[in-house]
Amino acid sequence: MSRINRRSGLLALACLCAPHSFAQTAEWPKAKPVTLLVAFAPGSSTDIVARALTQKLNELTGGNFIVENKGGAGGNIATTQVKRAAADGYTVLVHSVAFAVNPSLYADAGYDAMKDFAPLALGPKTPNIITVNPSVSAKTLPELVEAAKKTPMSYASSGIGTTTHLSMERLKTAAKVDIAHVPYQPAAAINAVLAGHTPMASTSMPPAVPQIKAGKLRALAVTSATRSPLLPDVPSITEFGYKEFDDYTWFCFMAPVGTPPAVVERFNAALNRAMESPEVTEKFTQLGLAFTRNNPAEFAAFLRTEVPKWSAVVKSSGAQAN
Repeated sequence: MSRINRRSGLLALACLCAPHSFAQTAEWPKAKPVTLLVAFAPGSSTDIVARALTQKLNELTGGNFIVENKGGAGGNIATTQVKRAAADGYTVLVHSVAFAVNPSLYADAGYDAMKDFAPLALGPKTPNIITVNPSVSAKTLPELVEAAKKTPMSYASSGIGTTTHLSMERLKTAAKVDIAHVPYQPAAAINAVLAGHTPMASTSMPPAVPQIKAGKLRALAVTSATRSPLLPDVPSITEFGYKEFDDYTWFCFMAPVGTPPAVVERFNAALNRAMESPEVTEKFTQLGLAFTRNNPAEFAAFLRTEVPKWSAVVKSSGAQAN
């Protein structure tokens, strides 16, 4: 009898909880503000992507989407915070390709990229770009490499283990040149080369493009296999004989594992529509960002290739985060 009573009690509890859970899902995202927790500081490429979408997401869903920046530890602080957040669709991680890199870069990143999150959508991507301060005499990448072989030089990147760092380390190996790495927070790397603290930088395109167009930086190469339509006069790194390069910084949206599938699907639909809207597409294009519609399953499949890919690059480069 007691066993029957326990079963009846559990069934009654499930019946009471189910309508509440359904109601929470049905009202998303109008119950409270949706926080887009950005893994890097204001002004970073990840931040630029998140802020480009908030107004459109508000219009499309009737919700209130807000951006909160939580930089630190290469994005791991924000990532672990979202990992521990309620799985209700109201706290979402906005990250970069570092999400796939960090588990192999850090002794303990604090999360499993494949198990601790519900993939919402893959955002836009951008080639990385190598720029120099106009005071640098080198006008081409080969000239820069030759100059660095004769005179000690340094470069700024968007942080240890970012693809901007790993791409340059791969170039150094291929070119047999030693250039000191000076890691910055993503938003600060461009400022370092603008101010002349380092003669060159390897960054994603969004923070660099306005400075290049204003004549404050000189672009020497993009790290994709082909040129960027946004800067058609800037050579691809492959044009200088470095054939294995096709490196991008991409951005993504992740929810805590256990987020209701219905919320994941609705969130994905809203993100796709926002990123395909004319005003957001125009902004992305101006920054050298390209977006392709995708669903959660496609994004999950993409992650299953990116995580081991960057793990291999981290291992071969010897990169480590303190």
